[in-house]
Amino acid sequence: MVPVSTHTAGSLSEAPAAPGSFIQDRLAAWVSDLTTLHELTERLARTSTLDDALHELLDAGAALVGARRGMIVFEPSDRRGPESTIGLGLAHAELGHLETVPRSATSYGRILEGLPGAEGAQTTPDLLGDTSLDPRRREVAARLGYAASYALPLTAEATGRLGAAVWLYDEPAEPVERRRHLVGLYAAHAGEHLARLLELERARADVATVTEELLPTRLPRANGVQLAARHRTAPQGGGDWYDALALPEGALGLAVGSVNGSGPTALAAMGRLRAGLRAYAVMEGEDPVAVLSDLELLLRLTEPARSATALFAYCEPAPRKILLAGAGHTPPLVIGDRRTEFVETSLSAPLGMLACWEAPSVEITPAPGETVLLYTDGLLRRTGDSMDRAFARLHSAAACVPKALRGDAGSVADHVLRTVLPDGLDQGNGTEDVVILAARFD
Repeated sequence: MVPVSTHTAGSLSEAPAAPGSFIQDRLAAWVSDLTTLHELTERLARTSTLDDALHELLDAGAALVGARRGMIVFEPSDRRGPESTIGLGLAHAELGHLETVPRSATSYGRILEGLPGAEGAQTTPDLLGDTSLDPRRREVAARLGYAASYALPLTAEATGRLGAAVWLYDEPAEPVERRRHLVGLYAAHAGEHLARLLELERARADVATVTEELLPTRLPRANGVQLAARHRTAPQGGGDWYDALALPEGALGLAVGSVNGSGPTALAAMGRLRAGLRAYAVMEGEDPVAVLSDLELLLRLTEPARSATALFAYCEPAPRKILLAGAGHTPPLVIGDRRTEFVETSLSAPLGMLACWEAPSVEITPAPGETVLLYTDGLLRRTGDSMDRAFARLHSAAACVPKALRGDAGSVADHVLRTVLPDGLDQGNGTEDVVILAARFD
């Protein structure tokens, strides 16, 4: 934190000015304030998520107004969310106590409700001594041990009110004009930064929603095989997908794929390819090569400047027979008590890279209790390792699945995901989509 004194709510420079150096002292204080403001706004600008920005704003504001505790309630006025409440020096239960006070009786609540007179900063210098205040507000202040508050609205030009921040003092106090001016400038800058992050977070949420809508809402059930899927969408929206569909005579079609690029156009291409593959699988699913050949033609006609990888498997659960073909896609992984090995698929180019695509299919027969893992290369790329090392990490993670988890396809997929991508790398803030489709055979 930038070293700003927090012992009092007075001026940022407490040393009295000598009679002959008033202008020099004012100039030095002005330069100091500008330096402090620059450093704090630089730190805020480096935050890339709403949560991080709100915490940075709360910490910096506390230093600027000379407070030790505080709270931000983030509630965009358009009611489109997201909404959150964060505290500084306040436990979760203490935040709960603050929320029991009627909003119209609190300074930050008046800002959030848009009540008259609450357009600017709200100062309450003596909560315990002011008998005109709401009794519940004074009771909570006494219980939590604070005696004064200073609240500011958080606004942006494009979005209007975003929320309110309030800082709490242990003793009766209020920030002097200089501190108020400085925190006001900082809050104005913070409001614009929060507005940008809000739009980005909403866009990410929209992308995630569209992506999920383009993927299966549920997986089919078939005797002799258990299916599970795991999907992590990158913030900008990638084109990784999976599918599983019931086919005639009790067979299943299993597919994973990845469209190059990101954003809305990649999502649209992904949706078209998945829809096309479902149609081709119903017509000629027992011939995976024909399915991918048709998919190649579809891609060249609808997305001539785009390439994609895909793997399609025709699965007969009863005899545990899988016939599969891949187009530039990562090889499946068979996980069992006696073996953990990649399936030897023929080397082939991605769809859209050749004038005519065709590669031979491969047949495998998993043993009872084995799981076949289909996945996209985003699982490997998110590790940050070279592809060789990433493949080795995946193999090691699959080989180390505990025996107690091997009876459930979802548990196998979860273990592999957590092990290959530890420390939060499996969360939605990565730069690559991740897809895992696991099929465990009885």
